[in-house]
Amino acid sequence: MGRGIAVAFAYAGHDVAVIDFKPRDAAAFDKLATDALGEVRATLQTLARVGMMSGDEIEPVLARVRVVPDSAAASALQDAAIVFEGVPEVVAAKREALARASKMAAPEAIIASTTSTILVDDISSAVDRPERFLNAHWLNPAYLVPLVELSPGAATDASVTARLKTILESIGKVPVVCAATPGYIVPRIQALAMNEAARMVEEGVASADEIDKAIKYGFGFRFAVLGLLEFIDWGGGDILHYASRYLTGALGSERYAAPEIIGRNMAEGRIGLSTRQGFLDYSTMDVDAYREARLKAFVDLLKHFELARKPVVDGK
Repeated sequence: MGRGIAVAFAYAGHDVAVIDFKPRDAAAFDKLATDALGEVRATLQTLARVGMMSGDEIEPVLARVRVVPDSAAASALQDAAIVFEGVPEVVAAKREALARASKMAAPEAIIASTTSTILVDDISSAVDRPERFLNAHWLNPAYLVPLVELSPGAATDASVTARLKTILESIGKVPVVCAATPGYIVPRIQALAMNEAARMVEEGVASADEIDKAIKYGFGFRFAVLGLLEFIDWGGGDILHYASRYLTGALGSERYAAPEIIGRNMAEGRIGLSTRQGFLDYSTMDVDAYREARLKAFVDLLKHFELARKPVVDGK
């Protein structure tokens, strides 16, 4: 993940130091540095092949990335505006790395863990000045996926979260803020979806190939344009309520039951687009223009997948 983050920042014009926190002899460090820069170069070459940049731009971007040995970590960290920790997902290892890095970093530097599993408040006490610490969960490949999930802790200063959001937006990312709960947003939702897909294979509902095709051209297609809650509003929360009740009974599992907020919204008349209030507020929106913009986005996706067709006119 760390090397992917390095690519994202270097691509956006920032100098990046990838710091090796493990003491090594010169030969071992040289091999690590060669491997790391080789991976960054290979990533940039791939981006050039797929049209994200030209071949002539590879070396200038690569030149912004350097690999720093443990012996020079203090100097590099002192100059850093943001420090992303990316050691293995072991609480003790992360606490040790964060304690050391935060003591070396400048007082105003933002410190962020890229952990995908550990809650921010389980490691924040290791950080010197924990008010500048939060989790920043990137999704692989970090240099392409726009989303970064920010999870501030109990001690995190709100201005630090705002600063990191602004910096991430400046490099083309789309940060969202979520509470310090297991799974952030995306991992929690995708765990349910992935387990359900595997369960459907297990139950013989469809083949793996057919399920993946359904996800690519149905579920994923739809939610590349509409958010999940936005889609509930499109169809109406009442539709989800009754569909969930049927599936719960038909499949004999409470995992399909709708949460209380669906029934509460219905009782309050917050059905969705039809009432101009749902999970989102449509009361001041030109709903017809909004619908057309979303439909245009669907058409653009059809064109991307080469599935858009002209109408049949006069049998031709």
